[in-house]
Amino acid sequence: MMSKVSCALLVLLVACWAGCRGSSPSRVANENVNGSANSGGEKVQLKVTSAAFAEGQSIPAQYTCDGRNVSPPLAWDGVPSNAKTLALVADDPDAPRGTWVHWVLFNLPAGEKALAEALPATETLASGAKQGKNDFGNAGYGGPCPPSGAHRYFFKLYALDTRLDLASGATKDQLLKAMQGHVVAEGELMGRYQRAKR
Repeated sequence: MMSKVSCALLVLLVACWAGCRGSSPSRVANENVNGSANSGGEKVQLKVTSAAFAEGQSIPAQYTCDGRNVSPPLAWDGVPSNAKTLALVADDPDAPRGTWVHWVLFNLPAGEKALAEALPATETLASGAKQGKNDFGNAGYGGPCPPSGAHRYFFKLYALDTRLDLASGATKDQLLKAMQGHVVAEGELMGRYQRAKR
């Protein structure tokens, strides 16, 4: 018959063995890290603003095909410290034949806080950022020019944990594919535009 001491040792050994078989919480947590900026797995939200228009408001004509057709000024904050670059997509989901892409920009240094008005329509900017091809077939920004009705225009900014190996002139689809798994924060600003009846 086993002594009380032997029984206690046996129970202790069984408990230790069972505990060693389980995964440690820290290892499981580390395996679930997906590149997001916080421990909850949710992406940090960037605050995107413009001195030209507020969220949901009308985009001034100078930034459209009815005016100078230049890019609006944009600013943002909340970029996390692990971001390396920023990317921007501006598009119109209300276009008659599906979403129309107005602007593709990427590899903007993460330390930048804003984009000035009227950026040149060149493939590479002074900051080193590259501009992709919009659905007008051009590099850089192409302003709102809806055929009818009021359309919404989304300026979507992404903070990435890497520099993308993409050439200037890349499309929105190519950019989105390259960004997969690298987005650590994102935000957007939406403006509206309706052309005056002629």
